[in-house]
Amino acid sequence: MTESGMIRAGIGGWTFAPWRGTFYPDDLRQKDELNYASRQLETIEINGTYYGSQKPATFAKWAADVPDGFVFSVKGNRFVTNRKVLSEGAESLERFLGSGVTELGDHLGPFLWQFAPTKKFDPDDFGAFLEMLPSSRDGIALKHAVEVRHESFGTPEFIALAARHGIAIVYADHHKYPEIADVTAPFVYARLQKGQDDIPTAYTAQDLDQWARRASLWAQGLVPDDLPYADANRPVEQQSRDVYVYFIHEGKVRAPQAAMAMQERCGTAL
Repeated sequence: MTESGMIRAGIGGWTFAPWRGTFYPDDLRQKDELNYASRQLETIEINGTYYGSQKPATFAKWAADVPDGFVFSVKGNRFVTNRKVLSEGAESLERFLGSGVTELGDHLGPFLWQFAPTKKFDPDDFGAFLEMLPSSRDGIALKHAVEVRHESFGTPEFIALAARHGIAIVYADHHKYPEIADVTAPFVYARLQKGQDDIPTAYTAQDLDQWARRASLWAQGLVPDDLPYADANRPVEQQSRDVYVYFIHEGKVRAPQAAMAMQERCGTAL
């Protein structure tokens, strides 16, 4: 029987004023928020790296502030992905990867490369981008996930391309963007973006039960039968996979509660 991978549930960022008093204790100092959040959750997606570079000392400080086993995912810089010709971003990619991100060490999880909703699928263009992504840096193995947001990516050709490079396709639970659940990497990355602030856990209990079941199947190397696939007939090797689930975007005020509720359902509550 295939062993199950690790399921981690988390949020996007840790600095958000409405979380003070709803997630963070009233008397918690702002500088202690990462320390606190990383002891309630198993992962956080760093979004600030999308907009600008950080210093090596900053990444090292973040790594020192979280407990063993905690993992950051890191959103890739926009200057790498917001291009008409993706292969022209090689210099920006090198600059980003050389900014000190590997200072996160064992706390470094997947890189998330997010593309504009106007970016259409071109196999040569996108293939060149995937070729640029390194599998290691400074002795650390790197994992990559791509979040594509144009319907043209919903094709078996894109699925085969991502699988050939071992790159995960982000499953986006979103009202507008395409949902592509095809598994193409040794891990699964999901961004759940349909939460509501008027629900104490952003998603209803029924929805969270359903997502926990899907995460469990992914972790066992299986695929849920109730999600949309671009290539539903493509066989997927059954192997244990780590699963990263982020509650983000809509329902952000209650995102931490959603992540903690997800952890409880997956048996990984802290």
